[in-house]
Amino acid sequence: MKALEVKELTKVYPEFTLDKISFCVEQGHICGLIGRNGAGKSTTIKGILRLISTAGDVVVFGNDFYKDEIATKQIIGYVGGGFRCYPMNTLIAIRKAYAPFYPTWDQSKYEKFLAQFELSERKKVKELSEGMKVKFALALALSHGAKLLIMDEPTSGLDPLSREEFCDIILRLVREEGVSVLFSTHITSDLMRIADDIVYISQGRILATCPLKELLGKYKLAHFSSLADATAANAIGVKSVKDGYEGLLSCDTQRLNGVTLSDATIDNIIVHLEKTNVEERYG
Repeated sequence: MKALEVKELTKVYPEFTLDKISFCVEQGHICGLIGRNGAGKSTTIKGILRLISTAGDVVVFGNDFYKDEIATKQIIGYVGGGFRCYPMNTLIAIRKAYAPFYPTWDQSKYEKFLAQFELSERKKVKELSEGMKVKFALALALSHGAKLLIMDEPTSGLDPLSREEFCDIILRLVREEGVSVLFSTHITSDLMRIADDIVYISQGRILATCPLKELLGKYKLAHFSSLADATAANAIGVKSVKDGYEGLLSCDTQRLNGVTLSDATIDNIIVHLEKTNVEERYG
């Protein structure tokens, strides 16, 4: 069963359009939502959760979100960018305000997460590190039986060790709790560690939606000594680098003399595909 199905999600602003976004998150999978700043990642998440009005359909574990919003939200956990609006509140005050919205709230499970994450409810939000705020958000999101976890830039502002711990926590939740995950991020090293699938948005449109291994297997990073060589090879998104030029080549491209090939990372793919998109859009 699919944990999440997004069908032609559309939102029109004066200077930006989220244009018929469609993708799925498979049950038990971790799906990374990627794209440059302003690509539409946060708009997509807000549209899925009905935090903004959109056209299109959202189905969660076979249930139409928009027809049964209250019941569907009971099985979704959301982690945003922290609790910046409540710096003076204690964690216990936030929990007391949050828990009554969920009839399935499990206090013992919540306390287990607090112990696991080494959090004290007596602390105020302003006393928490960014990593601790993310852990608290996870504890809230997962203590009412959420089967789908949706996160918007959860590791933004975290140091490398905190991000490593976050990734370990998410992997454990998927394996042990059976949670399905959609999260947007611009820190692609996190995705390289834990993502099963990728949804790549560019300028409000889907550029790719596929398993991570499939996306990485489509391209090689090619290094050229001259721009003429890169052009002759039909390289994608050619850009100048310190000692020559770089671009993407399809993995089925015949090996060329004088061209150095290496495995492309998600960052490489985004950088070069975006360069091509900008050139095509603006000439």
